[in-house]
Amino acid sequence: MNCLSFKLTTLSTCLLILSACTQHNVENKKLLTQQISATAISIDQPAQEQIQLRKIENQGVKVEDVQWLNLPTWSEVAMVVSSKNKGLQFLDQKYNVVHQIEGQFGRFDYRVGSEYFLFAATNLQKQQIELFNMDLKTKAWHPSVFIPKRDFKAEAVCLYTDQQGLSFAFLVGEEGLGEQWLIANQQQVLQQPRLVRKLSFPPESNFCKVNDVTAELLINEPNVGVWAYPAHSEADLTRKAVDMVKPFGSIQSSPAAIAIVDDQVAVIDEKYPLIYRYQKQNNEWKVQPALQLDTLKEAKSLSVQSHLTQGNALNKSLLILDDKSIKMANIDWATEKQTEQKNIVTIAVETQTDVVPSTGDAADDPAIWHNLQQPSQSRILATDKQGGLQVYDLSGKTLQYLAVGRLNNVDVRSGFRWGNQTIDLAIATNRDHNSLHLFAIEPMTGKVSELGQLATTLDDIYGFCMYQDQQGEIYAIPNDKNGTFIQYQISALNKKLKAQEIQRFSVKTQPEGCVVDDRNGHIFLGEEDVAVWVKDLNPQTQTAMQQVIAVGDILHDDIEGLGLYHGKNQTYLIISSQGNDSYVVVEAKAPYVVRGAFRLGINPEKGIDAVSETDGLAVSAKNFSGIWQEGIFVVQDGRKRMPEANQNYKYVPWSKIAQALKLD
Repeated sequence: MNCLSFKLTTLSTCLLILSACTQHNVENKKLLTQQISATAISIDQPAQEQIQLRKIENQGVKVEDVQWLNLPTWSEVAMVVSSKNKGLQFLDQKYNVVHQIEGQFGRFDYRVGSEYFLFAATNLQKQQIELFNMDLKTKAWHPSVFIPKRDFKAEAVCLYTDQQGLSFAFLVGEEGLGEQWLIANQQQVLQQPRLVRKLSFPPESNFCKVNDVTAELLINEPNVGVWAYPAHSEADLTRKAVDMVKPFGSIQSSPAAIAIVDDQVAVIDEKYPLIYRYQKQNNEWKVQPALQLDTLKEAKSLSVQSHLTQGNALNKSLLILDDKSIKMANIDWATEKQTEQKNIVTIAVETQTDVVPSTGDAADDPAIWHNLQQPSQSRILATDKQGGLQVYDLSGKTLQYLAVGRLNNVDVRSGFRWGNQTIDLAIATNRDHNSLHLFAIEPMTGKVSELGQLATTLDDIYGFCMYQDQQGEIYAIPNDKNGTFIQYQISALNKKLKAQEIQRFSVKTQPEGCVVDDRNGHIFLGEEDVAVWVKDLNPQTQTAMQQVIAVGDILHDDIEGLGLYHGKNQTYLIISSQGNDSYVVVEAKAPYVVRGAFRLGINPEKGIDAVSETDGLAVSAKNFSGIWQEGIFVVQDGRKRMPEANQNYKYVPWSKIAQALKLD
């Protein structure tokens, strides 16, 4: 037979009562089924009406997957079929082949951009994921690109496009193996896809789908349930149940193919003639009325698209691969469109450092040392809180590692008197000894050497910043997890280090990050779960702390690193808003106007991952030459990916931030 044939069937109306008790305590409800008139496309058996297909052999088309396709610039195409013997077939509304790609293909997924059509499919012959790109203006296909061959078989591939316009492929493999790959920028395929992270999924999972708006990856677990994972490249590997198999949920048999339908999720039952529907409300999944089908043998795919009826009602069309036949149905199904909130701009990382030596949560806080004579030879000092102090150059290469203990926060100031010399001084909090650990920076070469330690009276030393007054005196201001801050004056008469306590002040709960505006003698300090505060450091004034910005819609706890950028016309306070992986920029004087927020995203050209869970940060307005002429912004990255490794630090030119937020 050389055609796809059609057989019209009707569905009987029935009422199916299901228990909707999920592990999230969803209230029990009745699942009202709907009466649907369905059209089945049989691949093996002839029927009354036949639609001729091109280049179809007598044994029929061995379909593996089928999905609707709606491309405004390629309007004649209505659906895509993948098969083991006829490759990829792009069909029109009358099921004629408009375009065909030879090969043997299994599951696939796609995304449509403004200029490019991105298509990813499992190439069964090569056992690899093949990536295709079409120029939507010319309808010309670019040469395909392969994700490198993996050591597991990918049962499914699903795509995700983030707010930065980067596209990723999730590979769901045997025995719970999975991976996330960066594959495209603005839907244009990268010539060298990059592995972002390895993942672990439920064993035997074989269907997935991603909601780009909510950044959620949905995966089935046969005979168990459906799970939602965060899809963002910097997300933790956590999951939440959407629904479970009875008696723990409402699924009758085993969840199979998944479809995203605006603000709802549809899941087809592998054995029962049911399509389950879910809607997320207040961060919980709510079971919606299920759809009852007439027959179902072995559901292999599910695709849903919206269409307008003659009365301009927005209904849905189902497309199902059921064993060896493709079935279609039009149904009355109301959904609501989802809109992305893009109020936080994303700036690509420019440079990343070598990783810190220690594993786990190790990198914490950076400080910037400016080489006055040779700005390009400036240094970034950064703590490895499991072992010591890293010294990097402006390209991110490690120049020194001082294994002196568990250093948490670090800061620098210039012009410290050390005997007959004047050196630049770095101080870090040493959690091994609850001490201040002092280092000398040679002004010409930037070489860092250890000077010694000074004891403190803190019980659990933690965060830290430095202050240099108008007379050039240098102060160290460490804090304790209990909220206590102590201001010490640091001196070294005859090279004998001394710390003299000047004053104490405190916040009610745990602080960490702080930074001092030397020009005005003000310290900005972060109370992690509460707010950023400002205080005058003149012990004679005894002025009360004032609130700069509280945790809320813009600033998300934990409040971590703080930095000051002294521009020509304005000084800005930059705050690590760790709770939503962003950085908030505030004018550093009352009334502390918020100027915006930004995130640091992937640099696909350089293969540098995005930034998340930032602890410490540092910023400088000094000229460091080259792309750093207007200053440099340095942050700790809580997750190193692409590839996965120990933590490191990331750099961004201040000019990019100023341009993105329209800063003076």
